[in-house]
Amino acid sequence: METWGVFWGIDDLGDEPRDSQTAPANSDGIIEFARTKLRFEPDEKQMEVLRSGAKRGILNCTRQWGKSTTAAVMAVHRAFTEAESVVLVASPSARQSAELIEKARGMLAALRIEAHGDGHNDVSLALPNRSRIIGLPENPATTRGFSAVSLLLIDEAAQVEDGTYKMLRPMIAVSDGDLWLLSTPYGKRGFFYECWEHGGNEWTRFRVKATECPRIPAEFLEEERREMGASWFGQEYMTEFIDNGEAVFGRDVVERALDENVKPLWPGR
Repeated sequence: METWGVFWGIDDLGDEPRDSQTAPANSDGIIEFARTKLRFEPDEKQMEVLRSGAKRGILNCTRQWGKSTTAAVMAVHRAFTEAESVVLVASPSARQSAELIEKARGMLAALRIEAHGDGHNDVSLALPNRSRIIGLPENPATTRGFSAVSLLLIDEAAQVEDGTYKMLRPMIAVSDGDLWLLSTPYGKRGFFYECWEHGGNEWTRFRVKATECPRIPAEFLEEERREMGASWFGQEYMTEFIDNGEAVFGRDVVERALDENVKPLWPGR
């Protein structure tokens, strides 16, 4: 019987891949995998996200923090350590999905794996263990049909339409797959805001402000604050959900006015 290392054509890669039923939650294994196998050194916040083992995760982070790279680590680790797994990457456009897939391709190259397309999807990577990482455009007509998805990553989730989100969720039903929403805020609207603000305890939430990112200089942030204005800076760098100003009343005012204990004047039929 061939050993795992011979099967992959790679020597000294450490522990054997695990299937989804034996993979321990909240393990530091993915951190070691990122450092030693993918040559990626995560910062403290990235380590917090990666080691969480969250079934439902929301990452609300500043621009230029490295969320797509962190998501690519998740995708490659899942595909590499769990044979025949399907990882889906959704985003507002095919181009954005392709960017994350290219990051994953580079990480697979660090593992000395030359991944090719799966032969069915334009933006995809097929691994020798029959796992696949597939990038999706925001187009319901072309994203239906996937099932038994092990990991669903929605990148720039604040700008993905609610209908697309509702169409994607059933894909993790049978497999009891994991779901992550990753984005910088984009107003008090849509499923990303609703899940963050009202989603309940099933979601594990992570917030990363620009002032917490060691790669963004304080001088640059001060310049951006002056040039962009408080509202835009708060959204893009400080992870704040800002009303777009188009409504007569702000979202906070409307929510404070609602009272579930008051019966409607006309209950309807």
